[in-house]
Amino acid sequence: MHVIVATDGSQQSLIAAQQLKSFADPAKITDITVVAVLSPYAAVPFANELGATSTQAGDFGGPSFENEAEAATAAIMAEFDDWGATVQRRLRSGSPAAEIVKVAEELHADLIVVASGSRGLSETVLLGSTAQRVQHSAPCPVLVSRVAPHHGHVRRGRPAT
Repeated sequence: MHVIVATDGSQQSLIAAQQLKSFADPAKITDITVVAVLSPYAAVPFANELGATSTQAGDFGGPSFENEAEAATAAIMAEFDDWGATVQRRLRSGSPAAEIVKVAEELHADLIVVASGSRGLSETVLLGSTAQRVQHSAPCPVLVSRVAPHHGHVRRGRPAT
């Protein structure tokens, strides 16, 4: 089984990968491709909340958006180090939903994992409705991970923390 995990560099995308791990059978997943899309028309083409930045010699004024995307995908990839699956990255440029769907088609993916309903980077970089557009156009099932709100609402019989 080949799984595509999309990231926009947000904590929500890391949580989506962790949610996949919480219920998926690692013995059935042979390939994982972590996809980051740099949007050339966005106010912020890519922003990374997931930790260390990948820097290269010759960068002027700090790391590039591509370096940020590489660092964010590395953080997601590290989540699957102990699974035994082949893990790879794809950096794309264009419309996030369209590029995620294209990668899934190219790789004959069996599942796409994407975060939705997040605040912050996901809303600005992925324009908030990327998950909906991926669901509409995907060639395979889509797991949409929505992070539970943390403002006192009760969900599933337990208070949010």
